[in-house]
Amino acid sequence: MEIQFDYIAILIQLLVAGGFVVTTMLATHMLGPKRHTAQKAEAFECGIESVGNARLPFSIKYFLTAILFVLFDVEVIFFYPWAVNFKELGGEGYLKMLLFIAPLFLGYLYILKKGALNWEKGQM
Repeated sequence: MEIQFDYIAILIQLLVAGGFVVTTMLATHMLGPKRHTAQKAEAFECGIESVGNARLPFSIKYFLTAILFVLFDVEVIFFYPWAVNFKELGGEGYLKMLLFIAPLFLGYLYILKKGALNWEKGQM
């Protein structure tokens, strides 16, 4: 029963965060300006005029880099609690983390072999 009380703080934090998001979105919708013009509907980026079609295909390398970033970002998220509790987990925790890292490391070696991180033309 005591464990359930530990999760109440997390539930309250999620409710407050969700309430803040909903309240902010409703407030900006209700209080924000309502005048829609053709100039406001036009695409704008950094003060540079839009040129060409936005639907041009991108190189797959951009998407591979994004996926790699997410992969290793998630990996780091799992490393932190493991590193904090390293002494308590002992040898079993160490082996489990090696099993977690092994497929990620193999994927990294595969990506290096395929040249996904090389940005020179004609590679990959």
